Amino acid sequence: MPELPEVEALAERMAELCAGRVLARVDVLSFQVLKTFDPPVTALHGQAIRAVGRHGKFLDLVTADGLHLVLHLARAGWIRHHASFPARSQPLKAGRGPLALRLHLDDGSGFDVTEQGTTKRLAAYVVTDPHQVPGIEKLGADPLGLTIEQLTALTAGVRRRLKTLLTDQTVLAGIGNAYSDEILHAARLSPYALAAGLTPEQLAALHAAIRATLGAALDRARAGAAADTLKSDKKSAMAVHGREGLPCPVCGETVRSVNFADSSLQYCPHCQTGGRVLADRRLSRLLK
Repeated sequence: MPELPEVEALAERMAELCAGRVLARVDVLSFQVLKTFDPPVTALHGQAIRAVGRHGKFLDLVTADGLHLVLHLARAGWIRHHASFPARSQPLKAGRGPLALRLHLDDGSGFDVTEQGTTKRLAAYVVTDPHQVPGIEKLGADPLGLTIEQLTALTAGVRRRLKTLLTDQTVLAGIGNAYSDEILHAARLSPYALAAGLTPEQLAALHAAIRATLGAALDRARAGAAADTLKSDKKSAMAVHGREGLPCPVCGETVRSVNFADSSLQYCPHCQTGGRVLADRRLSRLLK
């Protein structure tokens, strides 16, 4: 799933490519992707593009007249730039393939918004204010600018597990399953540790890990935002996420996993839980 670093890099790349351009047309190839009807998507046609930004994991393309095309890439979505599109005798038709939206710019270039797999969760919204999108309205603090004071306030008295807290978009906007695993490993904290129980030293370590992990990931994403290798580069840079059964790059201990109904987390027992292994069930406790 694209998380904050990948979405930020995409926003920056799109802003560069859209500078001075007009959004000539938007083709909707998957009717279920469009979640709004007023304003209609055709209201975007012929609009000059003013900016492309990000809210958590949401991309926001802003027109000069104040309309917003907001995209949430969900688990398997992506955006690919094309210098030009192949000439067609017939317009594209909606279908069951990965192509959900095609954005045509006035110079003949544009973007394909795709979603792989059979579970379709990619979403697009045409709104006059991005806060009209339910997911944006409830977003928490942006981790890239998070201060230690903010993190202290967000965790004070909160009896929630760190893994749950980090991935709650109403608390911190943009951190998902992958980078939460990486952050907790870098901070040497258990995913099941309670936020309220962190010492000042552990809070400082968590804050440093958030900034360093996301910062390094953003640098990698910027370097590969237009490359087909971005997802493989992201995976290869992970210390624990997606590396169950492999040695921890820090201590050599075997990386373990806890599997839930539709997700999983990975961690290093030596680095994060004092050698203890987390039972593989949703409400598990540390095994004695």
